[in-house]
Amino acid sequence: MSLSDRIEKLLISVQKPVRYMGGEFNAVMKDPGAVDVRYAFLFPDTYEVGMSHLGMKILYHSINARDDAWCERVFSPWVDMAELMRRDGIPLFSLESRTPIRDFDLLGITLQYEMSFTNILEALDLAGIPLRREDRKAGPFVICGGPCAFNPEPLAPFVDLVALGDGEEETQRTIDVYKQWKALGLPREEYLRMAAQIPGIYVPSLYDVAYNEDGTVKTVTPKPGSGAPALVKKAMVLDLNEAVYPEKLIVPYGEIVHNRIMLEIFRGCTRGCRFCQAGMIYRPIRERSIDRLMALADKLVSSTGYDEISLMSLSSGDYSCLPELAHQMVEKFAARRVKISLPSQRIDNVLTDTLKETQKVRKTALTLAPEAGTQRLRDVINKGVTEADLIRSVTDAFDQGWSAVKLYFMLGLPTETDEDVLGIADLAEKVRRCYFSIPKERRAPGLRITVSASVFVPKNDTPFQWSPQLDYDAVVRRQQLLRQALSKLKGVDFKYHAPDISYIEAVFARGDRRMGEALERAWRLGCRFDGWSDQFKYDMWLRAFEETGIDPDFYATRERPTNEVFPWDHLDCGVTKQYLLREWERAQRAECTPDCRKGCTGCGMKRYEGACV
Repeated sequence: MSLSDRIEKLLISVQKPVRYMGGEFNAVMKDPGAVDVRYAFLFPDTYEVGMSHLGMKILYHSINARDDAWCERVFSPWVDMAELMRRDGIPLFSLESRTPIRDFDLLGITLQYEMSFTNILEALDLAGIPLRREDRKAGPFVICGGPCAFNPEPLAPFVDLVALGDGEEETQRTIDVYKQWKALGLPREEYLRMAAQIPGIYVPSLYDVAYNEDGTVKTVTPKPGSGAPALVKKAMVLDLNEAVYPEKLIVPYGEIVHNRIMLEIFRGCTRGCRFCQAGMIYRPIRERSIDRLMALADKLVSSTGYDEISLMSLSSGDYSCLPELAHQMVEKFAARRVKISLPSQRIDNVLTDTLKETQKVRKTALTLAPEAGTQRLRDVINKGVTEADLIRSVTDAFDQGWSAVKLYFMLGLPTETDEDVLGIADLAEKVRRCYFSIPKERRAPGLRITVSASVFVPKNDTPFQWSPQLDYDAVVRRQQLLRQALSKLKGVDFKYHAPDISYIEAVFARGDRRMGEALERAWRLGCRFDGWSDQFKYDMWLRAFEETGIDPDFYATRERPTNEVFPWDHLDCGVTKQYLLREWERAQRAECTPDCRKGCTGCGMKRYEGACV
């Protein structure tokens, strides 16, 4: 019986067979004998989560545009499927051809979230690929990229290459170098040395780490004779109009998290929110032109049949021509009942005209992120918005027929007090008043305000990388304080994150190579799908730390001295550590830093040729 037939037999016994079927509309099929390089792209979560990720769609398209390479998709099997695969000896396989992953040349893995790290080990094990890099004598080279790649040290024992920054061109170069290495017939280690010369590629095995007596990192240096750079600078696409972008998207058979066209209107952010890793590592701002976006939208609507276009970016309201773009899109696609949505809005933008345009087809909930409940704390995090901005934005929205608003906040931000926590409830009440300030005959029925409060996680390459995370008990107390205050407000729902998951996230966000031992131990104890609350095993994580001699508080709840060497200091995200330190000091004085498009703030991006022009 073929592997494909054996897989088919399993599908009647699993929760969601559609996750493993493949064969979707617009999936790319090639003759495996006609390509030189087989590339498996792993999203270390379920199919419905991974198929919603824009970066995977872009790289899938860019690799498959080559005649000499074939990129296939692979996702983490849910626990029911993984159990059956182990029982029947079925290795992890690709969706397109159902080829075992161990038979590919390159295995690319996106690191979107620290809580997916155990899924990476699970995938390697299911594939029959040795977990540790030094134990692999054959099989695919493991390449990681994505936002968590800027601190990949907890994964250093398990990966071969790490791709920093934009992957469109970087991925092409790793394939080109692989072909050169294969043609030369060189030992496996030589591919790593050759790849280390590619801009943006970091090879952990070519670096030595030394530690101080107090457990902090002393140095991270290239091994003698390795040829690896002392500082690895990220790769960067300068012109998004010329950058590759899919004109066809795979259309899943079943529901996924974001079942729509995702159109990236620009990349980067210059606002400088001090908690936001993406706002730092994706600098500088690079926009796509309206003409390019309209052409892409037309092709994507025609090739997919989707009825929604989401204008994607870190802050879509900052697109320089947003009202014009929204008007043109609504005008072009209204007859086809295609909805235009704005997933990330800043509350200091004047949105009235854009909201009028995007609600002509169908309304969705308006999503705004004040992040903090008081102006003092918003200044600490450099949010750069005021209560008046929020009131104006929601009043405009209610006046234009919206009745559902989602407000996002964080608990445990540096310098936060109970007054700041209660300020969230105060803001929610003022939003309610805005709704009732609209004459009854003009406002839409069914007011729904959702207040969502995540737990602050200090991330590498941000001004708050020196900050401790609030301890568990303090987080729980503040969540209860806010819940009690919001319970008095009719029409307001409260959603919050589990502090235990956020705690483990913080441990890995600022972890070093020694965390690899705890990671592997946690996986062997049964940890996987840690971002899913029903699968998360906090007790097993604590046991893993204890058994490997790791103190998680050392990584999560310890304030870092300003002279500490970080495990990621040898990886250059573009923004300098000196700039981040200045921002950390300004945060403690509650001083704001303006948007750098109003004047350079000296973040360091100008060191990159062609950036910030």
